[in-house]
Amino acid sequence: MRKRLSKFPGPKSEVINTASEASAFPAIAKAISGGYDGRGVWKVNSAQELTKVIEQVGKVLLEEFVEFDYEIAVMVARSPHGQASTWAPTLTIQVDGICTMTVTPAPQLNSEMSAKAQRLALDIAQDIGVVGVMAVEMFVKGDQLFINELAMRPHNSGHWSIEGSLTSQFEQHLRAILDLPLGDTAMTAPIAVMGNILGSTKTDMYRPYLHLMARNPRLKFHHYKKDVRPGRKIGHVNLLGDDAVELIHEVRHALDYMSGEVNE
Repeated sequence: MRKRLSKFPGPKSEVINTASEASAFPAIAKAISGGYDGRGVWKVNSAQELTKVIEQVGKVLLEEFVEFDYEIAVMVARSPHGQASTWAPTLTIQVDGICTMTVTPAPQLNSEMSAKAQRLALDIAQDIGVVGVMAVEMFVKGDQLFINELAMRPHNSGHWSIEGSLTSQFEQHLRAILDLPLGDTAMTAPIAVMGNILGSTKTDMYRPYLHLMARNPRLKFHHYKKDVRPGRKIGHVNLLGDDAVELIHEVRHALDYMSGEVNE
């Protein structure tokens, strides 16, 4: 897959077995399999640090380090006969390698950069023959885009579309794999903010839901019915509107209340 993607802009990478094969530092080391939510990814600043990672997981994919401005994701869907569509690019906010919040459309992108990112996602989907929904994660540096990772499935960065798009990523995925006409991906509001609910030491999620839904009836909660563990994504909350600052504040408050960081 990496060879297929080499024609598209992205960090240079190679699979290595020993630290002596690395050509420059800092670099990003990624486990060959099993990585998600920041797990299996390490920033290494020296051969010594890289050696420790290799001793832990074996051979790694080593990528050049990109000093990017921010991260975005573009969700793209494609059907077997080649119909394809994208949603608006999404700003993804990461903390310790875990996406904590998304803002759609990505506020930093102008119309030209937005179209460029969507075109890139469409080109990748066509080139590798994707059927269904795929997330194309990108780094943005100035007016440059760099492919970070691909997730060939409905993805966390597209959860905003459940309420925020005329066709959610889940409906579109079904349309695509069944080779039905794809749906309209236009947004239902100017801005959509999604916040990931992460597990904490609290185990009672029901009472916080009641309080927050009464406090702001516009909040839309989605619970995954997973066992609660610290740092685990156990749900998300969506909020739509036209004021990004207000939406981010409200979603952040909901996340902090759910985790027990604030009380009221």
